[in-house]
Amino acid sequence: MSITWYAALRYTDLAVESDQDSREGCPSPRFIAAILLLQEKWNLLIVQSLLAHPLGFNEMARRAGPVNATTLAQRVGQLERVGVLAKTVHSTMPPRTSYALTEAGLALAPVLNAIASWAERFVTEPATACEGEQEPATPSNSSV
Repeated sequence: MSITWYAALRYTDLAVESDQDSREGCPSPRFIAAILLLQEKWNLLIVQSLLAHPLGFNEMARRAGPVNATTLAQRVGQLERVGVLAKTVHSTMPPRTSYALTEAGLALAPVLNAIASWAERFVTEPATACEGEQEPATPSNSSV
């Protein structure tokens, strides 16, 4: 079983308290924790779907791709717990919930733009957008 993002965050806190010079040349524990969080399937697509404006759960599901409702709810909860997005319950009848990116979530916009630029340049077999599971796209070897 792989290390979870929560375990990585706990590791991060311990490493920051310890002698940082002994880890010279190693990736930052906070960097590792961020990678573990962002590598979770659907997390970056959820963030991307919220970049323009807040969305309700169903609209976010449509924009994030072929993710089932249970998985989406788990990922949204995870991103909310770590402060990437915020949930707002509107007092309407029936009650309505919307999700918006926090400052931390909005700070991921340049990262997503960099990934999009890289993909346009190097990914030769694009996945079909927002449809069923596809085999992973592979980077090209031509112009590195």
